Amino acid sequence: MSPFFISSIILIYFAALITISYFTSKGADSNTFFTANRQSPWYLVAFGMIGSSLSGVTFVSVPGAVGKVNFAYFQVVLGYLAGYVVIITILMPLYYKLKVVSIYTYLEQRFDSWSHKTGAAVFLVSRSMASSLRLFLAASILQLFLFDAWNIPFYATVLITIALIWIYTFKGGVKTIIWTDTFQTIFLVGAVIITVWQISIKLNFSFSEMVNAIHTRGYSKIFILDSAKEALYFPKQFLGGMFITIAMTGLDQELMQKNLTCKTLGDAQKNMFWFSITLVIVNLLFLTLGALLYIYCEQKGIAIPKNSDDLFPMLAFNELGLLVGVLFLLGITASSYASADSALAGLTTSFCIDFLNFKAKEEKTKQRQKFIVHLSFSALFLIIILIFKEVNQKSLIDAVLKVAGYTYGPLLGLFAFGIFTTRNVNGKFVPAICILAPLLSYLLSTYSEKWFNGYQMSYEVIIIDGLITFLGLWLISTKEKSAVN
Repeated sequence: MSPFFISSIILIYFAALITISYFTSKGADSNTFFTANRQSPWYLVAFGMIGSSLSGVTFVSVPGAVGKVNFAYFQVVLGYLAGYVVIITILMPLYYKLKVVSIYTYLEQRFDSWSHKTGAAVFLVSRSMASSLRLFLAASILQLFLFDAWNIPFYATVLITIALIWIYTFKGGVKTIIWTDTFQTIFLVGAVIITVWQISIKLNFSFSEMVNAIHTRGYSKIFILDSAKEALYFPKQFLGGMFITIAMTGLDQELMQKNLTCKTLGDAQKNMFWFSITLVIVNLLFLTLGALLYIYCEQKGIAIPKNSDDLFPMLAFNELGLLVGVLFLLGITASSYASADSALAGLTTSFCIDFLNFKAKEEKTKQRQKFIVHLSFSALFLIIILIFKEVNQKSLIDAVLKVAGYTYGPLLGLFAFGIFTTRNVNGKFVPAICILAPLLSYLLSTYSEKWFNGYQMSYEVIIIDGLITFLGLWLISTKEKSAVN
């Protein structure tokens, strides 16, 4: 595909997003930006959340990783299901009962202002890192297949990418995002389904032949039960996936903000239930796609790229035809932007509500400050992406989940302590504990093989991080009961 053709597709795509933004942001005020006036249809939220949850990282890293670990990533996906059960039955009823806008205000009601602001700060750091890494992927692909041909530097690519997101989200906020994410999820899911179909045709596979080929080549192996020391050992992957979901969805303002725009708790729970089922199916499709990509390379004698994240882009643009190339471009754009736009809204909401005391301000002041905060987080994304480009050496799916394990662990410990105990904490010590816990977890992960007889720590690091936080909070707590539980 020529750079002109690629740029034309991107421009048409963003013209559609800006059009959606224009209609959905009419008459929007700060309440619309933060809560969508709590009028969102649950089925729309459920479908749109697929795009923001998967992101461009899933789009290229999950298929690419199949060559190394087969379908072992599905162990993590099964853990996601268990995590969603916890969110539906414990966290969502709590949020609706307290009628929160930012979920971290629960920590102030349960403990104190120190705990509230610490929890919000942990989210701001965690989501800024995770969303920047995901957006990095989209910018890198646009750079490789479009902007390099025009000799445009990478920093300019990132700046253009973030500016486009800012344009269609700055006014309507979460109300606009619910509609744009639905639009983008159509392209994401459609792209992977049609690509699987197209590769099967090129390989002359019927459905049963496709399933048999994936199985006979060993790609369909899911469960790793050989040794507890292995990083891919099933209980470690399952529990890691479960607690990553609880933290990165249930304790994350970005994703829970969408759920809280539903009219009732029952609608929000229906949304989360159907979203979780659909997400499992879509992840299985991505794994199937990965197996077919490797089988295609094997049959056509195509060399596998050194970085597995490059496999799908390479074949989509050079081997699989125009239709797959266009679908890949739309899919990676949709998945990356669906994740980044909702992150910007979630970060802006958290900072405004948790740190700027928006309830006590006039609407004109709210609009001005919201504008500045929204723009500032866009700039922060740019800085993080440029730094990550210089230091990244790993598969992005691994990098994102590893970062999540360290940064979301304190949130897991804080909320667990608040929900499952009746003790109060001395809030002044909470920030220190939430800094110390990830550092100790990192040390344990780094030296686990040396200290624990060859034990390889994987995604279960988030459990350890949360447990350290929980124990630290216990040490600074008293038996005095709180009014909120």
